[in-house]
Amino acid sequence: MKRKNYISWEEYFMGIAILSAERSKDPNSQVGACIVDKNNRIVSLGYNGAPTGFDDDNDMPWDREGEFLNTKYAYVCHSELNAILNAPGSVKGCKMYVTLFPCNECAKALVQAGITEIIYLCDKYDKTDGNIASKKIFNTCGIIYRKYKKQGKKLTLDL
Repeated sequence: MKRKNYISWEEYFMGIAILSAERSKDPNSQVGACIVDKNNRIVSLGYNGAPTGFDDDNDMPWDREGEFLNTKYAYVCHSELNAILNAPGSVKGCKMYVTLFPCNECAKALVQAGITEIIYLCDKYDKTDGNIASKKIFNTCGIIYRKYKKQGKKLTLDL
């Protein structure tokens, strides 16, 4: 008889996105993304961080406020973009599990890459201009987006 308390695909993929977010060195926001194809195979993962080759210990300003060039916003690649760029091939027709609702810049990249559905954990910036723009982009381009429904399960990793 098979085990009954295994996690669902949704729990698995959001769990992978949450675990991916733990790779982020950002002291304020850790965001993870997991791209999945129609056969429930993981195509790619991403987390928010410095571009490859950019020294995130010495060159990366992690500040949120100040002159633009002295903040993280000028340099950080978001998890969604990293997941798209990390994919070994096309992500057309795939869905993305992401821990934070995508910003408008990522929304454009997701549409252009052919992602068809976004499942997000948190919509922390709901009703901000960037968030409104993201939703308008998704709505206009026919991208499905929905909030992940927590099941209340707690998983512990002992690494």
